[in-house]
Amino acid sequence: MAQITLVRHGQANSGSTDEHSYDKLSPLGHEQAAWLGAHLRDTHQTFDSVYSGTLRRHVETASGMQAEQYAPVKNDPRLNELAYFDLSVAYEAYSKEPLPTTREGFVLHMPRLFTAWQEDRLKDIPESFAAFEDRVNAALEDIAARSDRALVVTSGGLIGMVTRQILDLDLQGYARMCLSIMNTSTHRVTRIGETLALTQFNNIAHLEETGRHHAQTHI
Repeated sequence: MAQITLVRHGQANSGSTDEHSYDKLSPLGHEQAAWLGAHLRDTHQTFDSVYSGTLRRHVETASGMQAEQYAPVKNDPRLNELAYFDLSVAYEAYSKEPLPTTREGFVLHMPRLFTAWQEDRLKDIPESFAAFEDRVNAALEDIAARSDRALVVTSGGLIGMVTRQILDLDLQGYARMCLSIMNTSTHRVTRIGETLALTQFNNIAHLEETGRHHAQTHI
C-alpha cells in the first residue's frame, strides 16, 4: 500500500515580490527544516525513497532535514511550485488588481487569480492551470507506483493541488487549502484500492514544543 508524505518547504524569503529572490530559506526556515528532520528521526519514521522539487527552497529544506539519510534525493521539476509571482503580474495586467501585501489580501486575491488562470484569461505565463494540474497528478502517480513509503519535499500550491484532486475541491476550496498550509508541515496520502486518499493534513508536531510556537508560519 503506497504512502507518500508531502512536506512543504521551510519559510522562504517572504519579503520578496518575485520568484527568484523568494526562492531561498530564511534563517527560521532552516531551523524549521532541522526540527522536522529531528522529529522524523526521533519518531522512527522510515522511507524507501526521497523526492524533492528542483527549487532552491526545496533543496535546502531536504538538506536541512537530512533527508538523504533515508535514500538518495531525486530532484523532479514536476514537484516545483506554481509561479505565483509571475501569475500575479499576468493577473494584474488582466484585472488591474495588484499583488496583496497582507495575508487577508491573499485570502481574496488567490481564488480570483486561480479562476482567471483556470479560464485561460492570463497571458505570458509559465504554464496553464491544466498543465500544472496534469504534472502534479503525473508526479504523484509515478511516485506511488514506484515507492511503498516516499518522502516528498515540495511547496504549498502543489500540496494544495493534491488535496484538490483527492477531495474534488472547487477553486475556493483549493485556495483555502493553499493558504492554510504551514511551513514544514507534513501531509500524507495513501493508496487505498485504486485511488489515493488524504490521511494526514498540516501536521506540525515538530513545532508544537515549548519555545517553537513562533515558528508556526504560513509565509
